[in-house]
Amino acid sequence: MKPGPVHGDTELVKQANLQRGGNANPLLSTAYCAVRVTEMTRSSVVDDVAVEEPLQVRLAGENVAVLMRTPGHDTELVAGYLYSEGIIRSREDIEDIHPCMSDSKLPNNVINILPTDRALLRPSDWGRLSEGYSSCGICGKVSIEQVLRDVPSLGKSIQISEATLFSLGEKIKSSQSAFQQTGGLHAAALFTAKGELEALREDVGRHNAVDKIIGYSLLEGNLPLTSSILAVTSRASFEIVQKAANAGVCILAVMSAPSSLAVQLAEECGMTLVAFLRQGRFNIYSREDRIRISA
Repeated sequence: MKPGPVHGDTELVKQANLQRGGNANPLLSTAYCAVRVTEMTRSSVVDDVAVEEPLQVRLAGENVAVLMRTPGHDTELVAGYLYSEGIIRSREDIEDIHPCMSDSKLPNNVINILPTDRALLRPSDWGRLSEGYSSCGICGKVSIEQVLRDVPSLGKSIQISEATLFSLGEKIKSSQSAFQQTGGLHAAALFTAKGELEALREDVGRHNAVDKIIGYSLLEGNLPLTSSILAVTSRASFEIVQKAANAGVCILAVMSAPSSLAVQLAEECGMTLVAFLRQGRFNIYSREDRIRISA
């Protein structure tokens, strides 16, 4: 059995579906054949792989960006992306947002957004939008000034307990079904101050998952997110902190490490940055006054 997609082989599709339990979301994962090698064996297996496809972003019918993402919640992704880029500033700036038929071989991979204020359709603003890759949220920016643009200073916020933080990882894990199948999707999740899950979005790109959450909150009229915790199953990079700050997030928790620039930005804007959030431990890099420590 050669490695490759199983879609054309009925028997392998049946085998894959049986292994997946019939619960897999075809938008998020797809079955492929692979050869699994250990020190002692070499065997053919059917493996679930996270889906990655391009999404064309259009402003009033004009192509402005291509995002590499995992399909699903595409209108939220586009709304959140344009908000993070400063093109859309509020829910009222959106007159209409919808998928449209594509002339490419990938149907429904085009989202068009029509701004309420036609003055927002300035081509000079589109220069900061570029091809967006799932590994990097700021690749392709044409100047350092675009990357280091101002972010708001965060004011009063919620205070949470360490027990609340400790509970987030398991709640994300139990809600992230596609990751359990593929191991290849990041999640961004909103929680209340008591640790109640409000929303969760998955994507191959960590910044895409954050944009989906921000877009969801924008379209629901819930920005700024001063009363929510944002948890992300990735490292804390500069662009993750920047996107979170622009959405008003005051408490950001990530499962992996922070970068130096992420810590610096969190300190400058007054964000509580928690990293290495694992079972029974975490590090606080800025504004620890928002976390109630029992010991």
